[in-house]
Amino acid sequence: MPAPPPTNAVFTTMSSKAYGMLAVLCGALFLDALDVSMKGVALPAIGTSLDMSTSTLQWVITGYVVGFGGFLLLGGRAADLLGRRRMLLASLMVFVIGSTVGGAAPNGEVLIAARFLTGVGAAFSAPAGFSIITTSFAEGHIRNKALAIFTATGATGMAFGMVIGGLLTDLDWRWVFFAPSVVGLAAFLGGLALIPRSPRPEGGAKDFDILGAVTITATMVLVVFTLVQAPEVGWASARTVGSLVAAALLLVVFTAIERKIDKPLVRLDMLRSPALVRANIAAMSLIGAWIGVLFTMTLYFQDYRGWSAMETGFAVSPVGLVAAVLSTRIAAPMVGRFGVERVVLAGMTSAVLAYALLQFLTADSSYAALLLPAFLLIGLGFSLAYGPLTMAAADSVPVEDQGVAGGLVNTSFQIGPALGLSVATAVNAANTGPAPSEVLHGLRVALAVPLIFAVLGVLAMLPALRRRVVAPAAAPLAQEEAARG
Repeated sequence: MPAPPPTNAVFTTMSSKAYGMLAVLCGALFLDALDVSMKGVALPAIGTSLDMSTSTLQWVITGYVVGFGGFLLLGGRAADLLGRRRMLLASLMVFVIGSTVGGAAPNGEVLIAARFLTGVGAAFSAPAGFSIITTSFAEGHIRNKALAIFTATGATGMAFGMVIGGLLTDLDWRWVFFAPSVVGLAAFLGGLALIPRSPRPEGGAKDFDILGAVTITATMVLVVFTLVQAPEVGWASARTVGSLVAAALLLVVFTAIERKIDKPLVRLDMLRSPALVRANIAAMSLIGAWIGVLFTMTLYFQDYRGWSAMETGFAVSPVGLVAAVLSTRIAAPMVGRFGVERVVLAGMTSAVLAYALLQFLTADSSYAALLLPAFLLIGLGFSLAYGPLTMAAADSVPVEDQGVAGGLVNTSFQIGPALGLSVATAVNAANTGPAPSEVLHGLRVALAVPLIFAVLGVLAMLPALRRRVVAPAAAPLAQEEAARG
């Protein structure tokens, strides 16, 4: 059931103050989204400089993903109970410290620890920023527009990470860490000045479910860790199976805890919301498919066709360009006309078409005839689905649970890539060989994984076609512009 309009909304029009606050939140999300893809381009230079082996080097990415994915639900509830502004500012400083230590790291051990710390900071900042928007902007057109801008920034950061990372790596790989520190510090200072203070949440720290927080955080850390390690140790290995069983047992314990206490970390009845469940499945599918494609196409461009990291970054940049241009222009108006879930369904369908095109990949596929159309369709898919997925999560829960809803959908945005990357890696490894034809065969089989992920996202959203679309109560754009003028 849709949440009632927030009674304490700060902004009912897109004023200059509203845009200022939104710029700060977008800066924080841009850093979170940029991080993994930007660091990936710098890995060879990092490994050479710090004398890190290939197996150790992957933890530059994995450490961040484990910290981010493992602490998101805790970060979401902390924002609800301890104050969203406070948690955002504190987590930005954690992110800045982690990035700075990573840039100055004298060895791989310090760098990996810094990456985990940076991921934890992002895990608290992402749901805090999301819930600040959903509780500060009046429900309807204004909030949808703010969320469209916010999530377009995330999609753009994720898509442009390779380009920016390539440019910074050419200067010095340490700038891949120092540059985010500078941007993070600017976002922190901007947040101090531009994010309005709000009343302390009732209850606050005394209502914090410590036992539930420890249990679910351990569960999520173990799940993400297992998914990213499975391709290396084997999906059927005792370590992988044992870790998944342990995670399942921890989840059972967490459920039992949440049923017994008065102020649970996650209200279990939230998970009975079909809209929230569908949003999270589609979120895993959307980002999981994209990361699987990014991994596979990076191998195709660089290892198979001999392109540089910079050429590869620019090759995939149309995804970010389309997402940046179209997300703010078409997502919110289409949501108002067709409903949020139907727009997500359209975005997932665009992704399916893109990944279906990539099944025709050959040794000398034309960029203009095959690859560019696929990347443009992926960008369209992000434009239609990424932002509306966060809208769907926000609309499905009450105001007091907005942080948890943000944590849930962002957790899905992290588990999806971990799962998509793990499966694509395993499929590629099982089907490749030393001969060029065998390498190409492995890449083509791996590209079936994103297609399957995207199809699952479409299937999750199909129930939206059976429901009538009810236009949300929102001020018309003309009225907004008149008020602003």
